Amino acid sequence: MKIVIAPDSFKDSLSAEKVAAAIAAGFAQVLPQAQLIQCPMADGGEGTVEAIVAAGNGQLRRNQVQGPLGAAVEAHWGWLPDSHTAIIEMAEASGLQLLTPGQRDACVSSTFGTGQLIGAALDAGARRIILAIGGSATNDAGAGALQALGLGLFDEQGQPLAHGGLALAGLARIDLAGLDPRLAQVRFEIAADVNNPLCGEHGASAVFGPQKGASPEQVQLLDKALGHFADHCARVLPRDVRQEPGSGAAGGLGFAAKAFFAAQFRAGVEVVAELVGLAEAVQGADLVITGEGRFDAQTLRGKTPFGVARIARAQGVPVVVLAGTLGEGYQAMYEHGVNAAFAITSGPMSLEDACARAEQLLTDRARDIARLLSLKPGPY
Repeated sequence: MKIVIAPDSFKDSLSAEKVAAAIAAGFAQVLPQAQLIQCPMADGGEGTVEAIVAAGNGQLRRNQVQGPLGAAVEAHWGWLPDSHTAIIEMAEASGLQLLTPGQRDACVSSTFGTGQLIGAALDAGARRIILAIGGSATNDAGAGALQALGLGLFDEQGQPLAHGGLALAGLARIDLAGLDPRLAQVRFEIAADVNNPLCGEHGASAVFGPQKGASPEQVQLLDKALGHFADHCARVLPRDVRQEPGSGAAGGLGFAAKAFFAAQFRAGVEVVAELVGLAEAVQGADLVITGEGRFDAQTLRGKTPFGVARIARAQGVPVVVLAGTLGEGYQAMYEHGVNAAFAITSGPMSLEDACARAEQLLTDRARDIARLLSLKPGPY
């Protein structure tokens, strides 16, 4: 029996690699002869770098960069030397995870550190850069990242523009001369599942600004400032991409990537699946196990179990989901390749307790599923 184990991480608890190992341990207890293929996954958010590096014999590299509010942070990124591919999670340098709720400030937070990571990848000789842009703390249309890469942004007095989305309202001139020329030689791919435009009622500021600390009044100011930035970009670039799907991703970093890097957008789980060789692993499998911390209707929006189930379904392989919790609407995934889903908790417990015990709970539940698989056909 061949079983492919391809889960996402369980947020605030276990990495995808540890989740896969815990599930494999449970199956091995009951089915010691089974071929257990561990294939840790991610969907472009937290854990993307680790999943790809682990599967591709890559390297984890670290650089000190500016965090979203300017303080120094140590950010890691992935490097696949055989293909000269860099994998960058913008949240490592510019993410909400780096700030307490009280520190969130969409008006001044910047993607400058993400630009520094891109620069480090260019220094390493990258020919392909995969930018995972989930979990941002920023709303600056990627202006900070562009500044880190040499783009000149100046105010009416000819002074360099301050960082942050609100500062873009004072933009008077863009100078392309200093932008790193190596960017034109690199293939950029954005791993994301957000299709919002840059501005307007469905734009970056209106939809995502509040969770990054913006008040209703600030949302309006930020939306106007980002529009002003887009106006200036349209004067110096061949095309205006502000209305294209994905331009509003990561507080508008999607806009900068499209406009200045000619980046192609792909579902994050598809990018990860390609790089870890998931489709090849599923060939000839009898079962696929996937999972995530919370399995619910939001999974349909391109999260890991959705992507894994699509690949398995195309090859006629059944899929079982193990999740920390089963939320409202999870049954909809039964129409998209998932055959069964189970929560790993064994009874009422706090979130803290469940996170602390997640490894053993996963092993226990995997063992229970394996016992069901081990039943011999016949009369009961």
